[in-house]
Amino acid sequence: MAKRILICDDAAFMRMMIKDILTKNGYEIAAEAENGLKAVEKYTETKPDLVMMDITMPEMDGIQALKKIKQVDAAANIIMCSAMGQQAMVIESIQSGARDFIVKPFNQDRVLEAVKKAVG
Repeated sequence: MAKRILICDDAAFMRMMIKDILTKNGYEIAAEAENGLKAVEKYTETKPDLVMMDITMPEMDGIQALKKIKQVDAAANIIMCSAMGQQAMVIESIQSGARDFIVKPFNQDRVLEAVKKAVG
């Protein structure tokens, strides 16, 4: 059965890019969220195998959402995505339980490598 992934990014274009890469490679999109609050909500509704989470978003940023999801499900697999130059946030997200980190703009091979590493 295909692994189900929740995509969370405030930019519809970024969600579309990630969705395109994943669906072409046999993954199923469990849901999409445009901010951290929605991500936490959708996570509890859909129980995906993996979350692709942007760091910088309105309402609730990716790191806060990561921490909330980890409270709900300590075993949650979350990969953080962000633009260059956010080293402190990368470190905080890994310390908060993120499995990996991908830098934008996305490189398809890097996205797939991170996903495979996180969910097999």
